[in-house]
Amino acid sequence: MTIHSVTTATARPLLERGDKRDAILRAATDVFASRGFFNAQVADVARAAGVAAGTVYLYFRSKDDLLVSIFDRTMREWIEEGRASVAPIKDPVERLRAIARVHLGRMGRDRSLAVVFQVELRQSTKFMERFSATALREYLGIIREVIVEGQATGAFRREINPTLAAKLFFGGLDEMATNWILSARRYAPVNDVDAIIEMFVRGVANVRTAASRIPRPTPRKARRP
Repeated sequence: MTIHSVTTATARPLLERGDKRDAILRAATDVFASRGFFNAQVADVARAAGVAAGTVYLYFRSKDDLLVSIFDRTMREWIEEGRASVAPIKDPVERLRAIARVHLGRMGRDRSLAVVFQVELRQSTKFMERFSATALREYLGIIREVIVEGQATGAFRREINPTLAAKLFFGGLDEMATNWILSARRYAPVNDVDAIIEMFVRGVANVRTAASRIPRPTPRKARRP
């Protein structure tokens, strides 16, 4: 990388710079998913993005920075979409359903991102410690808020720890996303949302209101002897 290259990059329009950064992140997501983070090189990312290796370093400090940036952008978009999805909804069960649809819908639309998020990010304690202390905590906070509001309205049991419940809910979505990646069967993970919500809500719902809030299966007719 030369002084000329830095000066040229600085002079580029901001929109073009933003587009190139996005293209590099997209390429990094695909390369990390196909080759594995530890096996991939910055040169592989540059080649996939159609830029020189030095250009990658104009936007990212290192391969680690690429992975962190993928996580940060994904979580930021999840948080924005999550808050927007629950804003117009008052019913706590439906708010959880909306969050689940955003989560699994996003994973299902981008398999490479799902592989990076569910597999590659989990192979380093250093990454996991950082992620757990940043945006992931805020994301869990959105789920926790919904559960606390449900407790306040009497929909969910008050004795349940809302932080623990939020982690369990996220854990369920997280496991379903991982299962989708590893499954040989091709399906849309968002199709499991209703079943996840039903099982989760049966555990946290106030027993006095559960019967009216959760659909019951239609009983089968008894067979004649």
